Amino acid sequence: MQVIRIAALSDNYIFLLHDLKQNIAAVVDPAEAEPVLKKLKELKAELVAIFNTHHHQDHVGGNKQIMQQFPQVTVYGGAEDQGRIPGQQVFLQQGDRVHFADRIGEVFFIPGHTRAHIAYYFPPTQVGETGDLFCGDTLFAGGCGRLFEGTPTQMVDSLGKLRSLPDDTHVWCAHEYTLKNLQFALTVDSDNANLQSRYDEVKAYRSRGEATVPSLLGVEKLTNPFLRWDQPALQSATKTREPVQTFARLRGMKDQF
Repeated sequence: MQVIRIAALSDNYIFLLHDLKQNIAAVVDPAEAEPVLKKLKELKAELVAIFNTHHHQDHVGGNKQIMQQFPQVTVYGGAEDQGRIPGQQVFLQQGDRVHFADRIGEVFFIPGHTRAHIAYYFPPTQVGETGDLFCGDTLFAGGCGRLFEGTPTQMVDSLGKLRSLPDDTHVWCAHEYTLKNLQFALTVDSDNANLQSRYDEVKAYRSRGEATVPSLLGVEKLTNPFLRWDQPALQSATKTREPVQTFARLRGMKDQF
């Protein structure tokens, strides 16, 4: 399964999953239709699935137009998003599975950013491969999503589920926010050598106009403050040792950054 990153809107990423053997494709969070349809035309591929992580317009805005071009496509989303995702036909819950080509994806229910958010994780199929996590706006490279419909407790639980995945998992998050996220991270975790090194690398990537997505989950565990609520440095920065309070204060600080 090849993952093709498609830039959209001002800072969104859409992900096209392409199976070379059957020349079929699936799309994750189509913010808009045109760049997806253009890539499918280049590949001469048939679109069989739309995998939505949540209902926000910059993740589902292309659904209707894509469905007009591919009327047989199946639209997936979270069960709690019923009535909020255009064209949704499959309503997924924690522990469900989705199939694309020869890959089986595991569904995680990860509320916090929204009350219905889900993620899709495709484990490696053989030794030496990496898994692929499509996490929408819950986990970002160097950050996490705002809490629009959920609570800090929910978000810590959701991020904890994602943090438990293998370190070599590719994190395909939906926005190019990495540089600003790491700028904030340095204000609360300034002695973190891994973070300092990553910031320099990301700054160089962005100066060349290069994308920073996907990241690796192992890197996130070492440098992303929103996966490090149980680390002394972050507890010191937020003046609390309670995990949810640590996370909540970090999120509040980032909201004002």
